[in-house]
Amino acid sequence: MTTKHDQKTKPNILIIMVDQLNGTWFPDGPAPFLKTPVLSKLAQESVRFTNTYCPSPLCAPSRASFMTGQLPSRTGVYDNAAEFASSIPTFAHPLRQGGYKTVLSGKMHFVGPDQLHGFEERLTTDIYPADFGWTPDWTKPEDRIDWWYHNLGSVTNAGTAEITNQLEYDDEVAYHAKLRLYQFARKESERPFCLTVSFTHPHDPYVARKKYWDLYPEGTRHYGAVIIIRGISSRCKKLPSVTCAIIWI
Repeated sequence: MTTKHDQKTKPNILIIMVDQLNGTWFPDGPAPFLKTPVLSKLAQESVRFTNTYCPSPLCAPSRASFMTGQLPSRTGVYDNAAEFASSIPTFAHPLRQGGYKTVLSGKMHFVGPDQLHGFEERLTTDIYPADFGWTPDWTKPEDRIDWWYHNLGSVTNAGTAEITNQLEYDDEVAYHAKLRLYQFARKESERPFCLTVSFTHPHDPYVARKKYWDLYPEGTRHYGAVIIIRGISSRCKKLPSVTCAIIWI
């Protein structure tokens, strides 16, 4: 039986997830040409698992495996239109049983009616459809879904923009995550929290705001996205005993 004292001694957990971040650029923390001071500082102060790999090159299967600790062959989530069955336990379930307040802000690409999978609260909708609209017709391997944008256009159209669907979504994810961290800091609670903050970038389309693009002069530019987590990490300083994990899918 968990006592109130046990609850107060448990660490709070912050999980920050990003999508399609190239691990080869982070052999010992961020590569020197990357202007990511917050990530560099976190890397210096953290334990890094450099031989950890995603179990699938696709979003939904990889995230389902992260949530469950099982391979796609066990979860049955093989592609981005496969249902993630609510009967499969995730890490959020035992955390809730252990007294944690489990909260999700951002993308997790859950397909199917269950959009929580053990999370007690979800601060945003998902960026991708929860229905089966992306189900491929495996009898027609040459056909593509009309509004599926993973193609060479993501590369040829790479550049700057002040707002896109993806940029706007990540702004919303960060806003709600920071707000919730403020709320956790202001209000004393007997329950520890696990807050998962999941961004869609640097997932294609490869577009960055000009102020970040201009950090890399022409001729020295390595095409990738700048991950901004300063606002979230600074809020953690006000919270006692926060364990932070950064995951890239």
